[in-house]
Parts: sequence; structure tokens; C-alpha cells
Amino acid sequence: MKRPWIGPLLALVAVYVLFVVLRPDTFAGAINFETMLRQTVVVAIASVGMTLIIVQGGIDLSVGSVVALTTVVVARALRADLGPVEAALTGIMFGAVCGLINGLLVAGMRITPFIVTLGTMSLLRGAAKGLADEQKIDADPKGLDDLMAVLADDMAWMVLSPGVWCALLIAALAVVLLGYTRLGRHIVAIGSSEQTARLCGVPVARVTLIVYALAGMLGGLAGVMEFATLTVGDPTDSMGLELEVIAAVVIGGGSLSGGQGSIAGALLGAML
Repeated sequence: MKRPWIGPLLALVAVYVLFVVLRPDTFAGAINFETMLRQTVVVAIASVGMTLIIVQGGIDLSVGSVVALTTVVVARALRADLGPVEAALTGIMFGAVCGLINGLLVAGMRITPFIVTLGTMSLLRGAAKGLADEQKIDADPKGLDDLMAVLADDMAWMVLSPGVWCALLIAALAVVLLGYTRLGRHIVAIGSSEQTARLCGVPVARVTLIVYALAGMLGGLAGVMEFATLTVGDPTDSMGLELEVIAAVVIGGGSLSGGQGSIAGALLGAML
């Protein structure tokens, strides 16, 4: 059985040991490790969605724009007196809609994913700038920043920040989806050979639509985490994030030709 995540794990351990040897006074502590995990959350969550897309044989270049748009949407929602939960859900919903648009264009019109998402990357970035009037939007996070904050003494029992636990939960659910559900088998089948999958009765268009919608939703969640970190809506944020996310998936054993990928590997790739 292939375990594509072993390579990234060994590389991560090697890098960690190297820095522990070089800077034992600062790098080896638990606080520093928790900080590294918090800094990885946005890329990690987005890479889970990208893994689903890449395994299915697609690509999504718009994820950075989705994250930026989500930070603006969340900031606008908070300034409109929505509560933190409602604002976060609004951001996630916007991300899902963005993914749904990508999926409709890819599955419905059968346009190459690269071309579709290259276009929506610019479109969504423009939408973020328009919604923000070409400037950063300050907003009271109303507790959303606690998702990515250093744990207070009375919350030390959590060990890790809520955002890190959220990323781990999302990853665990994705592992179950990809490895133990019919949808997951369909995703792998389409990525391995779309034509064969069609002949076997796999609903390719529907699966593609679901995958892009899920990835968009996770992009929205990553945007919520980014807002929790920055506490501002920034339409210029996350430029180049798509390259980091794709690199994380590929480093973790994903194949850009489809049919192969690992959630665990993507998380390790994100940390690297």
C-alpha cells in the first residue's frame, strides 16, 4: 500500500531536528511548535480542498482570491453588526459559492479547469477590491481572533489553538470522505481516468461540482482563519497562496495528472 506522506514526514522531521540542533534555546520549545502550527492553518485548510480537486484531476488557481474575498466579506459582515458566528458562516458560504461557480464552468461547460480558475482568480480578486473600495477594512473581530490567538492561561487545557483543532478536524473528515465513501471512490476514479469512470456509470459532472464546491467552502474557511489572524479585510491578501497550496499537495504525494493524493501528505507539505 502506497504511503505518499512518508517522504514529507521524514523531510519535516529532518528539518525540525536540524533547527533544534542549530537553535535549541528557541526552536525546540512547545510554544514555538504551536506557533508553527497556527501559521500553517490557512494553507493546511486550503490544501485539503486542493487535494480533493487534484485527486479528481483538476486544479484551482482561484483559492488565494477566495481567501482574500472572504476576509473582506467577514469584515463587512462584522461591521454590519452580524455576530462572529454569522459573519464566519457568511464568509464560508461565499467561498462555497465561488467554488460552485468554478464547478459549474468546469463540469457544465467542460472548460479546462486551469482556464476557468485562472479567470475566476482575477474576477474574484477584482470583486474583493470592489467590495473593499480598494482599501483594507478594519472591523472589531468580536472574538473571531480567538481562533488563531495564543491560548490564554484559562484555555491552556486545549493545548492547541481552536484554529489548529479546526484544521485537524477538517483533515480527518476529508480522510474519511476520500478513503471510505462512495464519493471518495468516485473522485479517485475520475482522476485516474475520466472516460473509464463515465463508462462505469460515475456521475462525473455531479462529482466535479461537489468537489469544487467543497474546495470553495474550505477556501472560505481558510479566509475566516486569515481574517482571525489579520483582523482586517484585505483584498490584496493571499496573493500567490494558490502556489503554496498546490505545492503542499504535490510535496505530499499528489499527482497533477489526477488519481493520487494524500490528505496527511498535504498537511505535512503545508508545514514544510
